[in-house]
Amino acid sequence: MQKPSATLAVALLVLGAHTLTAQTFGLGSEASAEEVEAWDITIGPEGRELPEGSGSAKEGAQVYEVRCKECHGDLGAGGDQAALVGKPEQLKQTPPIKTVGSFWPYATTLFDYTRRAMPFEEPGTLTSDQVYAVTAYVLFLNGIVGEEETMDRETLPKVVMPNRDGFVRDPRADR
Repeated sequence: MQKPSATLAVALLVLGAHTLTAQTFGLGSEASAEEVEAWDITIGPEGRELPEGSGSAKEGAQVYEVRCKECHGDLGAGGDQAALVGKPEQLKQTPPIKTVGSFWPYATTLFDYTRRAMPFEEPGTLTSDQVYAVTAYVLFLNGIVGEEETMDRETLPKVVMPNRDGFVRDPRADR
């Protein structure tokens, strides 16, 4: 007896997934162009998609105290959730400790993640100014930017993270 080919298996999966859409179960609806645009907020390493706004570490300390400290602890040292502050040499430990200061390659991805996912209980509720400020504060805690430096769509992409060269960029033109 012959085993089905991988191509056949994939085709069956695709057909099955297609027939079991949310519509089949009467759930959901097709997203409108406006709804897709509202969630199409990815910010790449170069920061071309960054919104208007600005904030400094000094301003971010106030936001952090109210919206972040409960989970990430005093000065980003960790609490119920992961620490935000670290050094690149921590990646050599077993297991490696991955923090903003040790692991993250781009400051723009810190902004992107914070805007999308934080605060944990109310993701997406911070204004662009608050996200820039908290981003600046976390970068400041890691010794990457000064307390008075303003982060905005021009300055944030220029921040050089300690582990920037620790990643290999996807060379494909479509990425």
